[in-house]
Amino acid sequence: MMYSVSLPSLSKQELRDWLVATTLQLVEVSSPTGDERELCDIVEARLRTMPDLIVERVGDSVAAHRPWTGRPKVALVGHLDTVPKSEGQEPTRVEGDRLYGLGASDMKAGDAVMLGLLELVESSDLVYDLCIILYDAEEGPYDESGLGPLFDALDWVKSVDLAFCLEPSDNVVQVGCVGSFHAKLTVKGRACHSARPWQGENAIHKSGALMSLLGSLEPKVVNVAGHNFSEVISATVVNGGRARNVIPDSCTFNINFRFAPGRSEEEAFSELVDLVGDLAEVELLDSCPSGSVVSNSPLFDRFLSLTGAEVTAKQAWTDVARFAQIGVDAVNYGPGISSQAHQATEYVDIDLIVDSYCSFHNFLTTKS
Repeated sequence: MMYSVSLPSLSKQELRDWLVATTLQLVEVSSPTGDERELCDIVEARLRTMPDLIVERVGDSVAAHRPWTGRPKVALVGHLDTVPKSEGQEPTRVEGDRLYGLGASDMKAGDAVMLGLLELVESSDLVYDLCIILYDAEEGPYDESGLGPLFDALDWVKSVDLAFCLEPSDNVVQVGCVGSFHAKLTVKGRACHSARPWQGENAIHKSGALMSLLGSLEPKVVNVAGHNFSEVISATVVNGGRARNVIPDSCTFNINFRFAPGRSEEEAFSELVDLVGDLAEVELLDSCPSGSVVSNSPLFDRFLSLTGAEVTAKQAWTDVARFAQIGVDAVNYGPGISSQAHQATEYVDIDLIVDSYCSFHNFLTTKS
């Protein structure tokens, strides 16, 4: 949808061109996880040219806001990193109404929208205190994300009233997020020569019961505050055997469990242990909490009223969960196309970038 945006210095076409140019600039700077410094330097330098803007750098993450006025705080949040470049990755370019390149949807288009709202909107036009957070290492392990150190360093983050994670969501509001953990299941046997298998115990063969159990599991739909989340348990990696003529003494499975908001990581892990029983040994590898569904938030209700945005459940993990851990309401809403994330042919529709900007502009500047 498109809104009437009052910009004294930019026409509709100029706004579109500005957003395209800024997205292109971000996409053209390579920033795979662990190598975000150049992009963070560029963004920080850009922000520091703006008068009255308070810019704070933490590692390779950066946050910015104007002096607080006491109005409700709205945070726009995005990550600077991308996954590594794929073989056959589409070159960065604009073709028709699409902008191609690694990170175009996930999530440099969202980052461009954030920069636009900070740079193009006069502070006197805002009805909220606006802050943006651009951080590193989102695509890596949970414990290595740049948001953790940033939360520790910037106390004001905990006073944010509503945060928007501009992850690719096709401009659909996605509430909450499923939690996730990985576990290693180990089925043990006894090795011997494969010419005399009766002298050992084949761990791969013993795994049949476990595979049958896992294959029989159906998604469990859990309704949270009127939104349906699917809890799923999946084997994602299997390893067994050490030589072609040796009966394997071990077979291991990586299990990924996605669980609904409202459940703790400990509860979900306990469910897996009970499910597996004596079929395998279970070891927790890593874990991410679920993100709560926003409720009783006048700010969020106002955003929905002003934009008419569609709302659905987030059937994946995002940093909405990190904000929930520090008591901050957060939702997912961004211009990227979710199905394009991590694709060699990744692109974003330019209309989605413009519409996302206009939705936020409408929310941030409309006076009651």
